[in-house]
Amino acid sequence: MPIDPYILLLLATVGVAALFPARGTVADVASGASTAAIALLFFLYGARLSTREALDGLRHWRLHVTVLACTFVVFPLLGLAARGLVPVILTHPLYQGLLFLTLVPSTVQSSIAFTSMARGNVPAAICAGSFSSLVGIIATPLLAASLLGGSGGGFSADSLLKIVLQLLVPFLAGQLLRRWIGGFITRHKQVLALVDRGSILLVVYTAFSQGMVQGIWHQVSSLRLGGLLVVEAVILAVMLLLTWYGGKALGFVREDRITLQFAGSKKSLAAGLPMASVLFGPQASLAVLPLMLFHQMQLMVCAVIAKRRSHDPRPRVTGPEPAAASRTGVGTGTRSG
Repeated sequence: MPIDPYILLLLATVGVAALFPARGTVADVASGASTAAIALLFFLYGARLSTREALDGLRHWRLHVTVLACTFVVFPLLGLAARGLVPVILTHPLYQGLLFLTLVPSTVQSSIAFTSMARGNVPAAICAGSFSSLVGIIATPLLAASLLGGSGGGFSADSLLKIVLQLLVPFLAGQLLRRWIGGFITRHKQVLALVDRGSILLVVYTAFSQGMVQGIWHQVSSLRLGGLLVVEAVILAVMLLLTWYGGKALGFVREDRITLQFAGSKKSLAAGLPMASVLFGPQASLAVLPLMLFHQMQLMVCAVIAKRRSHDPRPRVTGPEPAAASRTGVGTGTRSG
């Protein structure tokens, strides 16, 4: 099972923040740089996202609506159900981080990678990730406002303004400028990926530094962390089972069920970390901890599932008419072969 090297970098950043937290002027500079990094991240997200590809996938709307329902309806319902575990298993701050985890959009890159590995519907996975990213820009803050409220990090009109200025405006600017800078971004995607990851590391360092200075980490024990891992494992298992067997009940073919399982059971670390920094402020360090743990867990479990799915026997096409099979492939957006 893979250990994401980036998770190790994130943990190392947390360690640096614990040993050398930013204070005073350094903290102010780090906070300003973090704000700029978040804006840059969402500008690049907007510039990369192909609206045309997303719109081309609308013909397979049943699958995409199901993925969105899993991401922004079923996941939050599981998060709300976990409220009954406070304070026996989870502390209130850890529960808020867990609930926030259930509100963020799905991943894009890993969903596509695992769908491809398992021989699923890759074009649909691309569209599903694009739709989730687009919807998440609006849905995640609104869900956080309604479900977390003022106790979730002081969500207020000021928070809403920060979301608009730091997330939505740069994202829309990237979309508008994609026509002129899309080629540059494609040619330099590896360098810009380093910019992405470096920006997120800066956001994590700033958030965890604030947590250290305010003594937030004294609220977390190893027993509580163990309880959090168990709860996240249960949520992931429920979503993996629900997306696979629910897809069968809804009549999706195997390739689409694979896409639904991998796109509908994941949460995006790259989108969630900057959003948490804006929404939670000084409390962001505890808010992002459940997301970081869930991210690694989902990669490890989904890698095993994708490998097993790749060895599934290919279904035979029944009937003598190859034209009928071709029409089915076009109508459902599934991959041939």
